[in-house]
Amino acid sequence: MTRRIPGDWFNGAIPDNVVLDETAYVETAFYFADYSSQAEVGARIGRGASAYGGTMFDVGPKGLVEVGEFTLLNGVRIICEAHVEIGSHCLISWNTVLMDSYRVPTTAEDRRRCLQLLPRQTVRTWTCEAPARPVRLENNVWIGFGSCVLPGVTIGEGSVIGARSVVAEDVPPYVVVAGNPARIIRQLSPTAKEP
Repeated sequence: MTRRIPGDWFNGAIPDNVVLDETAYVETAFYFADYSSQAEVGARIGRGASAYGGTMFDVGPKGLVEVGEFTLLNGVRIICEAHVEIGSHCLISWNTVLMDSYRVPTTAEDRRRCLQLLPRQTVRTWTCEAPARPVRLENNVWIGFGSCVLPGVTIGEGSVIGARSVVAEDVPPYVVVAGNPARIIRQLSPTAKEP
């Protein structure tokens, strides 16, 4: 079975360990150019889900990204070293970053040690590990453009993240948050919950 997308401008293919529902849409295999997951399943893209406009699946060797049914990703960068889970019926706008890891150590001493090792390597690639904390978006989440969801955050069902927000803490269901750091600015009334 070919993993190439018909008519794709990019001379690449969808990685073998990406489970792509037959009704899902990925605009180009280039979205997986930074994908290096070695997991049995490194990404799962659900029924009717779609990825447009420069979305990037930047998934590390142990990473797993799960995208629910009928979710739309438009120019989203997903940085995943462990697990990023996106529910069903979510809308995620352009230039949004979802990250479960900072990919660098959090202490200055450890960062300095890693930077000093870098010039000694034949191929200069970052090899220092950093902790990962899963990110979870529940169903019906809407994230405005230019937002950043930091490691360990869960965003509750039906919540809206205002444009250019930095989400550093969990967001409860059915609220609007905005700002840097993001704070609750409005409660929402759930009109129709998921079955």
